[in-house]
Amino acid sequence: MKKIIKSIGKFFHHIGSFFDKWLITPITKLILKITDFSKNNSKGLEKLIGKKQTLIVISLILALAVFFIVDSEGNTTIDQYAEILYNQPVNATYNEEAYVVEGLPDDVDITLIGQKRHIFLAKQSPSGEVTVDLTGLKPGQHKVTLKYTQQLSSIDYRIDPSTITVTIYDKVSETRSLTYDILHQDNLDTKLNIDNVELDRSEVIVKGAEYKLKEVATVKALVDVDNFSVQEAGELTLDDVPLVAYDTNGKIVDVEIVPKNVTAKVTISSPSKEVPIEIVPDGDLAFGKAIKSLSSNIDSVTIYGSKDALNKIDSLKVNIDVAGLDKDKQYNVTLKRPNGVTEISEKTITVNVVVDDSTTKEFENVSIATENLDTSKYSVQALSETDSKVTVIVTGSKSIIDSIDSSIIYAYVDLEGLGVGEHEVEVKVKGDDVKLSYAPKTKKVKVKITANN
Repeated sequence: MKKIIKSIGKFFHHIGSFFDKWLITPITKLILKITDFSKNNSKGLEKLIGKKQTLIVISLILALAVFFIVDSEGNTTIDQYAEILYNQPVNATYNEEAYVVEGLPDDVDITLIGQKRHIFLAKQSPSGEVTVDLTGLKPGQHKVTLKYTQQLSSIDYRIDPSTITVTIYDKVSETRSLTYDILHQDNLDTKLNIDNVELDRSEVIVKGAEYKLKEVATVKALVDVDNFSVQEAGELTLDDVPLVAYDTNGKIVDVEIVPKNVTAKVTISSPSKEVPIEIVPDGDLAFGKAIKSLSSNIDSVTIYGSKDALNKIDSLKVNIDVAGLDKDKQYNVTLKRPNGVTEISEKTITVNVVVDDSTTKEFENVSIATENLDTSKYSVQALSETDSKVTVIVTGSKSIIDSIDSSIIYAYVDLEGLGVGEHEVEVKVKGDDVKLSYAPKTKKVKVKITANN
C-alpha cells in the first residue's frame, strides 16, 4: 500500500515539474522582462503613447478587431436563409393488401433553413425521402408524424404538414360487370362509324373500403378515339385501355380495380346511302303568286352514319323560306344533317325558285280516309254520302294544275283518342306536289265509331 501511495506521489511530482518547467517559469520570465523594459523605458513609452498618430493607429486597430469579432458573430445569426422544396412525395409503409388508408397526402412541402452555401449543397444532394410508418396500426383514426431523411446536419428541415390524421379501413373486394365508354368520338372521321367494342373480359374486381364499394354504380373501360393508330373501316385492337369506377352521379370513385387495364377490339365501318334531295318551301308567297318550278344544282347526295339512322331516311329534306316571295329567286342552302347522320357528301346546294301567277282548280269527290283508329277494336263510317267525300281546292301555277288529277290528292280525318259514338271531325288534305297548296271545301264531316263484336 505504501508503495502504491509512493508511486502516485511521484506521478504528481513529475506532472508538477513538467508544468513548472515548460509553462509557469517561461511565463514568469516573460512578465519580468516586460516589467523591467517598461521601468527602464517608461518615459519613452509615455512619450510614444502620448503622440496623436500613435493613438489614431491604436484606435484603428482596436476598431478593426471589434468589427471582425462582431461581424463573425453576426454572420452565424443573420446569414440565415430559407428555401422551399415543393411537392415532395410521401411514402407510406403499411399492409396494402389488408388495409385502405385515407387522409395520406400525395406530397408535402419541405422548408430548408440555414446558410446559403449549406442550402446550395443540400439542393445539389439527392432529395431525401418523406416517410410515414403505419405498420401495426389497426382500423380506425390515427394521428401520425411524417419523417424526412436529412442530408446535411447544418440544415434545419421543416415539413408542412408535419403531422397528419389518417383513417385506416379493412380492405374488401367485390366482382363487378364491365362496360365501356367512347371518348373523343367527335374526333372520329365523320365518314366512319363505331359498330361494336368487344372487351377481353366482362367482369373485374374492385377493392377498397366497404363504404366506398357501395358508392360504385358502374365500372367502365375508357376507349379513346385519340388512341386509334389509324382511322379506317375494319377492326382495331387497343391495349392498356384504362378502367374507371363511377357513382350514380357520374363522379369517379377512388377504388382499386383489378386488373387496371383491359384490351378492346373495335369494329369500325363506313355505312353510306345515296338519297334524293327533297326541296320543301315554307311560308306563303305574295298574294296572287305561286311556285312554277323548284330545282337544285344537284339531285341527290350520299349520307354517312349509323345503319339504323340511314335505314330511316329516304330523302334529304331542304327547307327554304318563300314567305312573301313575288319573283324568281336563287338560294344558297347549307345542308343540315338529320339525327344519326355524321357526314353528307355535299355541304351546300343552290336552289332556284321560279315564280308564276297563281290560279285555283276544284277537284270533286275526293274520298276521305281515316287515320289513327284501332281497327282491331273499332269500325268507322260516314253518317252520310256527303261526309264520305270532299271537294278540294288546289292553288298554284296554271301549268302545273292543268297537268294533275285527283290521284295526287289525299284527304283524311284524324280519329286519335276518339271512342264509340258520333263525332264531327276536321278534314285535312295534302298532295304529292309541294309547289301546290291544298284546302278542303268542306271543313268538317260527321262519322260514327262502333265497337267490333
